[in-house]
Amino acid sequence: MKKLLVSAAMIALGLNLQAQTVWNIDKGHSKIGFTVTHLMISDVEGNFKDFTAKMTSTKDDFTDSQVDFTAKVASVNTDDEKRDGHLKGDDFFNAEKYPDITFKSTSFKKVGDKKYKMTGNLTMRDKTKPVAFDVTYIGTVKDPWGNTKAGFKLNGKINRKDFGVSWSAAMDNGGVVVSDEVQIISSIEMAQQK
Repeated sequence: MKKLLVSAAMIALGLNLQAQTVWNIDKGHSKIGFTVTHLMISDVEGNFKDFTAKMTSTKDDFTDSQVDFTAKVASVNTDDEKRDGHLKGDDFFNAEKYPDITFKSTSFKKVGDKKYKMTGNLTMRDKTKPVAFDVTYIGTVKDPWGNTKAGFKLNGKINRKDFGVSWSAAMDNGGVVVSDEVQIISSIEMAQQK
C-alpha cells in the first residue's frame, strides 16, 4: 500500500510538472513604463529598455501564475540624456551599486472578467517591499508563425521613498520637484515557451 501511495504521488507530481506552462516576455512588443509628476504641474514618462520576465502557470486562466521580473537600471530612458544620467546616479537608482530592479509575485488572483490583482515583492536599491498591481488580460492568440502570445496591461503605484529613492528639492510654493508617488504603467506581451 505504501508503494502504491508513493507511486500515485510521483505520478501526480509528474502530471503537475508536465502541465506547467512557461511564458517569456516578448521584449520587442512590451513596454515597462513609469510616470512621475514634475514640479507638481506635469507628468514625465520613462521606461526601461533592458528587462526580462517569466511567467509560469498550470491553469489556462492564469490564476496560479508565478511572475519573475528584472529590469536593468542602466537602461532607464526618459528621452533626456542628462536626466537619465541623474536617474542612474546615487540621487535616484544608483545603477552602479544596485544594477537590478526585481519583482517576484506572491499571488495572481482573478478579481473580475479579465481582471487580476497581482501582489509580490519589489526590490530596488536592496530594499524589498510588498506591492500590488492591477492586471488586465487582453487575450491569447497564435501569431502567423505559430507562436502562442498572451497580452496584459499592468497598472500600479509605489512610493519611491519606500525604496530609498528620496532625492527632490522643495519649491517656494510648497511643492517639490519630483513626486514621491510613481505610477507603473506597462503593456506586456508574453510568448509561450515551446
